[in-house]
Amino acid sequence: MATTKRKSARPPTPPTTILLVRHGQTPTTGKILPGRAKGLSLADEGRQQADIAAQRIGELKRVDAIYSSPLERAKETAAPIARARGLRTRVNRGLFECDFGDWTGAELKNLMKLPEWQTVQRAPSTFRFPGGESFIEMQTRMVSTLDALRLEHPGGTIVCVSHADTIKAAVAHALGTHIDLFQRIVISPASITAVTWSAGGPVVLTVNSTGRPLTDLQPS
Repeated sequence: MATTKRKSARPPTPPTTILLVRHGQTPTTGKILPGRAKGLSLADEGRQQADIAAQRIGELKRVDAIYSSPLERAKETAAPIARARGLRTRVNRGLFECDFGDWTGAELKNLMKLPEWQTVQRAPSTFRFPGGESFIEMQTRMVSTLDALRLEHPGGTIVCVSHADTIKAAVAHALGTHIDLFQRIVISPASITAVTWSAGGPVVLTVNSTGRPLTDLQPS
């Protein structure tokens, strides 16, 4: 009786460590909702923050690639990290800031007076920025991008420089937290969030690591 050979199972893809870095502080951080508007660079403090992040990432044994949002403030944050690792920065549009549409460039103090602001804070899954993205679309874009990048670097470590809301949305997904609760996650300027991502899904290693003393911990 003839026997059939069983096909050997394909080995699982090794997990990839993803370092999510928020861009450093800008002159309008906490004042303006800049969104995707061009021309916003890092403040002096933001450059110092980026240098600290670069020093910390430079101490790692392995970094395979550095990716950045297309916006200036993200690329400027990625630049010292790339120099520290001897790599070039690769721009990836999947790491873009959320498209805030008609709210782009508005002062936060004025946005906070709008009735829609409470929806943004308490039920973001139901909100779409006028003329822009919804939070669900932003989260789907960000998570899909990270999933694709981890497949490009199996078993490696990569850096992705992005923005506060996009990183918070990715962390919420990794933690299995509903997007309506993602505003409870703090992502400070130039902070590092580490996620190891395998075929079985992401595992969060650290969130909002800045290297600052614990006495400096506070909501941003």
